[in-house]
Amino acid sequence: MDKVQIIGVPQSNYVWVVRMACEEKGVPYDIAPVRPHTPEIEALHPLGKIPGMRHGDVSLCESKAIVGYIDRMFPGPKLIPEDARAAAEVEQWVSLVNTSIDPCLVRIYLLAYFFPKTPDGSPDRAVIDGVLPTMQKQIDLLDEAVAKTGYLAAGRFTLADINLLPILYYVQRCPEGGEMVKGATNLAGYYGRHAERASFKASTPPPFAGR
Repeated sequence: MDKVQIIGVPQSNYVWVVRMACEEKGVPYDIAPVRPHTPEIEALHPLGKIPGMRHGDVSLCESKAIVGYIDRMFPGPKLIPEDARAAAEVEQWVSLVNTSIDPCLVRIYLLAYFFPKTPDGSPDRAVIDGVLPTMQKQIDLLDEAVAKTGYLAAGRFTLADINLLPILYYVQRCPEGGEMVKGATNLAGYYGRHAERASFKASTPPPFAGR
């Protein structure tokens, strides 16, 4: 069977999610490091976003759809449980992260550090300082969510956790985010345990060029 081809720069947290899913299931894949809004990715995603995927004659975009395909297509541990309730819990947390936590922690906070729009390229302090109260609420929410079982959903490791871990990796590389996670005892322990997974280590991307 053809290898899965993942299209997108490996530093993207959503590209990382797909790669980690493949690693968890033992699915062979290649990665094509294509940037957003280029002809290669626009052929797969109508909005030019990454990741995209090709597998034989199957082409897909959006990380959730790609991982769902990989999870159903290949053997290995189920990343989305078959039980209706457990699957709904996973879907719930994937949605919460994608619609609220990623936009705050990644699209606002991290981009203000990694890709600031300031004249001299320095971190955008106005944006960073403005988003910190919302960040703290979200870190507290995640801390409470993992307190009981050590997982986000279904009482075991699933796509919900895979979807969050790359965000936590990057957030801790900035001063305020690192302090917030450190102060959230349950979340810090959760991250420390799961960052030791072979799938996480094997899919960790190199740093952004020049950063």
